[in-house]
Amino acid sequence: MADGDGTYRSFRQNTRERLLHEMLRSAKSTKSASPWKVLIMDELTVKVMSSSCKMADITDEGVSLVEDLNRRRQPLPALDAVYFIQPSRESVKKFVSDMSGKSPLYKKAYVYFSSTLPRDLLKAIKEDRALMSRISALREVNLEYLAIDMQGFVTDNDRALQQLFGEQKELDFVLDTVARRLTTVFASFREFPYIRYRAARSAAANSTAATTNSDLLPTKLAACVWDRLMKYKSSLPDFPQNETCDLLILDRAVDPIAPVIHEWTYEAMCHDLLSLEGSKYTYEVDVPNSGKREQKEVLLEEHDPIWVELRDLHIAEASVKLDEKMKMFANKNKAAEIKLGGRYGQNMTTRDMQKVVQALPQYRDQIEKLSLHIDIATALNSKIRTHCLSDVAELEQNLVYGDASSKELINFLSTAENISADCKLRLLMIYAATHPEKLDESKKQQWMKLARLSDGDMAAVSNLEYLGLSVSKKQSGGFALKFSKNKNLYRKERNQDEEVWKHSRFTPLLQELVEDMEKGKLSLEDYPYVKGPSEGTSGKSSSTGSSRLPTAPPNSRPAQSMRTSKPGSTWASRPRASDDGYSSDSVLKSALSDPKMITGKRIFVFVVSGITHSELRAAHKLSSQLKREVVLGSTCIDDPHQFVAVRCFSPFSLSYDTIFSLS
Repeated sequence: MADGDGTYRSFRQNTRERLLHEMLRSAKSTKSASPWKVLIMDELTVKVMSSSCKMADITDEGVSLVEDLNRRRQPLPALDAVYFIQPSRESVKKFVSDMSGKSPLYKKAYVYFSSTLPRDLLKAIKEDRALMSRISALREVNLEYLAIDMQGFVTDNDRALQQLFGEQKELDFVLDTVARRLTTVFASFREFPYIRYRAARSAAANSTAATTNSDLLPTKLAACVWDRLMKYKSSLPDFPQNETCDLLILDRAVDPIAPVIHEWTYEAMCHDLLSLEGSKYTYEVDVPNSGKREQKEVLLEEHDPIWVELRDLHIAEASVKLDEKMKMFANKNKAAEIKLGGRYGQNMTTRDMQKVVQALPQYRDQIEKLSLHIDIATALNSKIRTHCLSDVAELEQNLVYGDASSKELINFLSTAENISADCKLRLLMIYAATHPEKLDESKKQQWMKLARLSDGDMAAVSNLEYLGLSVSKKQSGGFALKFSKNKNLYRKERNQDEEVWKHSRFTPLLQELVEDMEKGKLSLEDYPYVKGPSEGTSGKSSSTGSSRLPTAPPNSRPAQSMRTSKPGSTWASRPRASDDGYSSDSVLKSALSDPKMITGKRIFVFVVSGITHSELRAAHKLSSQLKREVVLGSTCIDDPHQFVAVRCFSPFSLSYDTIFSLS
């Protein structure tokens, strides 16, 4: 989305602008004796705020104190308060208690609700005259999602996988909550989408599958979202009356491989192999002049331009780029050149000293950022070697693309050493997903013995059936390991426009679906509209022709050709040129500020029950490729260990939390 000044702002930047300017900045009172105010939030809205804004951003808008609505607070009658809360009965009741009576906690209240306030609660507030006299603003900002990325968001429903595919005790309630939070995205950005969704398997032609509640999740969610959008259309000022973008609703069952396969890009590997808490990474640094080391915590987020530059790169390419950056930085930065080149103590001219003084602040900042990512890359490469992940990844991708069967898997599990139980389990889940109806009780016991796994581990494989996969054999029979040469591929090999890095063959199915939708090739039978375009454009995306996919060059080579590498070959087909240490500072600017980068309408994709970092990477790639901002949303974001761990309990009894904190 481009503002009036022609500057492109990403999905996350627009969210931040709404929170800081539309809400906090508009709560300034010229009559107030103090320029400061108190910000009060509940459990959900504090996550919404912290996902897009830092504490420094909030204080810059005149907030001196951030309080929890659900805790007892000290009265501050000289200060105004900004309430950013859910329109729930509990939150409204606490707000009324704060500002009612003879001694309210604050002087004035600016109240912003994260979604639509029920009419009965609005009526109760308006009928209290004393309360209304203390309210300076009462608005619905319709912002009930968490921005996790420049182009990603979640609705903070961490247990959706268990609740929607397993327990299903409160299925309608959970779907309604997800729909409410998802539609605040469109209310917030004044976007009205064409809605397409993944149809139930039984809806497809020649299907004999019985329809289940799980099959109908995208259908039901699409209907709920449509109903809410119709209400916005009739009640929200400036809400579009015609479609302005595309929305594709999927569920985790569309691609059960993406959450478990080993991804080899920098960000995905960080979340897979390192012990991150949310986005927080802890590492050790040297304490100057002490000979000691201390722990340091950093957030791997978009404020770090090197992180943005590296996150979607293959780990080998990221390592090469970091090495080149260090060399170029040492050559081009005067202070770094002197320090790293050992020139301290030598005679320096006045001009040399001036250059040192000018370069030193940037040197400190750059060397700290580079050192952080060199530490991360070193840790990742160590994990790769220790756990033989190169061999694991090769077998995983061969299983996906039909180049390996049970014979290769049995041989690997029988002979490979230093392979963790987690890797073995993920291999078996990929095998089960790509080779249907292969598991019976006898075979299950043999796989357990061969891989040295427990009953709980094997439950993760069996429970893939909750996602609609045919894992178990439909008819009982004797156990036999058959080495079939029939390549009934789960995935088709994609042609690449350029030579690729090793282990980078896998592409999330989500990317192919968006590409097909953009080209008008997405099946209307499998992915119907809630309400389609007018006759003559049915089946086509709402973009303009200028955002069509580029065709591959005549001499492009398919990824298949990269598999026959010679002994001793390197990771890459060819090295890529790297820039110096300075250039990373302009990565965000060049990526987000060029109005020519995005020319088409937005594409929203929402995946029920979790998205992966590989799918986020696909959204980044597609935005550049299609020249349309592809915004990816879900109920939560999973790493492979979370996905596997949740599936080890039947029926999906494990809960896990995503950590968010103001920083």
